Amino acid sequence: MQLIPYIVHHTNLSEKSVANTVGLLEEDCTVPFIARYRKERTGNLDEVQIGEIVQFKTQFEALEKRKAAISKAIAEQNALTPELEAKIKGCTDLTSLEDLYLPFKKSKKTKAEAARNNGLEPLAKIIMAQRSDDIEFIASKYQNKEVANEDEALEGARHIIAEWINERTDIRNQLRGQLERHALITTKVIKTKKDEENAQKFRDYFDWSEPLGKCPSHRFLAIMRAENEGFIRVKIEIDDERALQHIERRVIKSNNACAEQIQMAIADAYKRLLFPSLSNELLKSAKEKADASAIQVFSKNLKQLLLGAPLGEKRILAIDPGFRTGCKLVCLDEQGDLKHNETIYPHPPQRDTKGAMKKISSLVDAYKIEAIAIGNGTASRETEQLIRQIAFKNPIEVFVVSEAGASIYSASKIARDEFPNYDVTVRGAVSIGRRLADPLAELVKIDPKSIGVGQYQHDVDQTQLKTSLDTVVESCVNAVGVNINTASVPLLSYVSGIGPKLAENIVAHRNAHGAFKNREEIKQVARLGGKAFEQSAGFLRIKNGDHPLDDSAVHPESYGLVAKMAKDQGIPVKEMVGNTTALKKIDLKSYCTESIGLPTLEDIMKELEKPGLDVREKAKVFTFNQNIREITDLRQGQLLPGIVNNITNFGCFVDIGIKESGLIHISNLSDTFVKDVNEHVSLHQQVIVKVLDVDVPRKRIQLALHKSDKLHAQDRLSSHL
Repeated sequence: MQLIPYIVHHTNLSEKSVANTVGLLEEDCTVPFIARYRKERTGNLDEVQIGEIVQFKTQFEALEKRKAAISKAIAEQNALTPELEAKIKGCTDLTSLEDLYLPFKKSKKTKAEAARNNGLEPLAKIIMAQRSDDIEFIASKYQNKEVANEDEALEGARHIIAEWINERTDIRNQLRGQLERHALITTKVIKTKKDEENAQKFRDYFDWSEPLGKCPSHRFLAIMRAENEGFIRVKIEIDDERALQHIERRVIKSNNACAEQIQMAIADAYKRLLFPSLSNELLKSAKEKADASAIQVFSKNLKQLLLGAPLGEKRILAIDPGFRTGCKLVCLDEQGDLKHNETIYPHPPQRDTKGAMKKISSLVDAYKIEAIAIGNGTASRETEQLIRQIAFKNPIEVFVVSEAGASIYSASKIARDEFPNYDVTVRGAVSIGRRLADPLAELVKIDPKSIGVGQYQHDVDQTQLKTSLDTVVESCVNAVGVNINTASVPLLSYVSGIGPKLAENIVAHRNAHGAFKNREEIKQVARLGGKAFEQSAGFLRIKNGDHPLDDSAVHPESYGLVAKMAKDQGIPVKEMVGNTTALKKIDLKSYCTESIGLPTLEDIMKELEKPGLDVREKAKVFTFNQNIREITDLRQGQLLPGIVNNITNFGCFVDIGIKESGLIHISNLSDTFVKDVNEHVSLHQQVIVKVLDVDVPRKRIQLALHKSDKLHAQDRLSSHL
C-alpha cells in the first residue's frame, strides 16, 4: 500500500486533501500554518485532521522502514522468496509483519534449535504427517550421543513442533482474538509489601479481577504503577482449555500415537511460547491505549489551561504566601516587568499583621496597582483574608492563582536568565503575577508535565506525551498570536516556523535594534529565511506598527489583496479596518483566485472586522467560602463554590479552598450518562459543588456538581488560575 491510500484508509479524508496536505508537510510547512493559511489546498481541514495525517504519515514511514529491515534480514538468510516478499510488502500493520518475521529470528539457544542440531527435525515432520501408529519405534532410530532414548527423541521433536505451532499466523491470530474478547486482568498483593504505607493507596487492587477490555485507562495505569512499584502481581487469564481445543482442531487431523505427541506439543507451545508472548502483546496494546487516553485527557486539560482567561496589561501586585518564611511581594508593570520586591510577615510566628497591611497599601498606591495575585499554596487563604481587610483608596481586584510548576520555573535556566540578580522566591512571585496577566505567555516557560493537569504523566510513553503536549502548546500559541516586541524566547519558540534558535535571534535583534516597526523588518533577523518568514509572519503581531494589518492574523502574502479591496471601496486600508459598513459591501466571490478561495477570504474579513481579537475570555474574580479552611470543616450536604483544577476520564477534581481537592466522580457530574467529562466541565471553571462524603483519614472528599450549576461549561469559565 502506498502512503496516500494508507492515510485515506485510516482517516476517511478525501484523497485530494490528504495528498495536498502531505505535499505541504514535505515542504516543511507547520500544522498551524497549513490549517490557517492553506485551507484551499487542504479542503479546509482543521488542525486535528491535519494532525491525524501527520500521525499516520509517521506510522506508515515507520512500517516501511521495518519492512525494509526485515526483508534485508531474511534475504541475508537466503530465505526471501518472491511469495514472502510480496506478503511483507502487503502488510498494513506491524503485528502481522512481525508474525511473518517470527520464523526467521530464532535464537540458537531455543529448545527447538537444540533439537534440530540433534537431528530430530525429520522425526518432527513424521509426527506432523500423522500417519504412523508406532511412533516410539520410529523415534528409537533417532538415538545418538546427544539423544539417549526414544523419549528424549520424542521430546525434542515436540519442541520443534511447538515452535512450528507458535509460528503459525492463523493460530496466533485466533488466540489473539480470544484474548481480546475474553481476557481477564487479575491482581494479587505481594504479602510482604501489603502493610507498607505506600501500598495502601493501591489497596483496591490487592485482589482484583475484571475483563481487560472493560478496564478503563486510569485503572489500568494505576494497576501497572502498583506492579511497577512492587506491591502486586498482574496476570492475564483466559479459558486455557478452550484455547487449547481451538488449536487442536486446527492441527490434529488423526487419532493415533502421532496425535498424542502433537497434543503434548500444543500444550507446551501454548504454555511456554504462545500465551506468554500474546498476553504480553495484549498488555502492551492495552498500555498503548491507556497511554493514548491519558495523554488525550492531559492534552485537553493543558489546552484549557493555556487558553485560560488573561487579565491583560495591568499593574499587578503578586504575592507568594508563606508562614515562617513570610510572604514575598513583587510589583509588576503593564508589561510584566519587575519594579519592586520585598517580604512581609503577617502570619505566625511573626504575626506582623498591621505592618504587612500598611506595606501592601503603600505599595498599591506607589505603583498604581490595579490587581493583586495571590499564589494558592501554603498560607494562601490566610493571605487572601488579610488582603480583603485592607481599605484601598481605589477598587482592587483580588485573584487566587495556581502555583503549580512555579517552583520548577523559578529554579530553571529560563528564570535565571530573566532574573539573574534575584533568588527563587522573587522569581516564583513574578511568575504568579504574570500568570494572572497572561497565563499562556508564562506557562510556556514550564515543562507541561510540571503544571499538574493530568494523571499518570510519569507512567505513560514519555516521547508520545512530549510530542502531544508540544503540539498543544504550539496550537495554543499560534491560535492567540504573539506580540513580537514583548514575547519571551520560550513563547516565540512555539510560533510556527520559529523554534528555539530563531527565537533567541529575534530577541537579540530586538535588543540590538529596538522594537520591530513592521513585519518586513522580521526578515532582517539573523538566519530567519523566506520559509521561516512565510510560516511565522501571520502569527507574529506588531502593536501600533507601520502597517494597519501588522497587528492582525492577516498574512503579509494577502496584504496586496486587502489593498485591492480597499481601493475598490475607495478608502485606505487603515480606514477599512473595523469599518463594518465598508466590509459588508465587499463581494468576496469577486476576489477568488486559483490559490485564494472563500475560506481564506472569510478569515481575512473576520480579521478586518476585529483585528488581533484575543480568542480568550477575560479574567473574573472568584472567592472561596471563607468558613472552610481545612478538611475537618467540611460537612455532608454543604454547598460550596469551587474551581475545577484537574480533569480525568473518571471525573474531575475541584479546589474548594483547602489543601485537598475534592473529586466529582463521573457519575455525579450529571443526571444522564456522561461519555466525556470535558463536555460537562472545563478546567478552571467556577462551579457550585455539594459535599457527598468526607474521609478524613484518607483525605478524600467526594463531591457532586450542584444541579443548579449544571449548565454548559463554556458559560461558566472562570479566570481563577
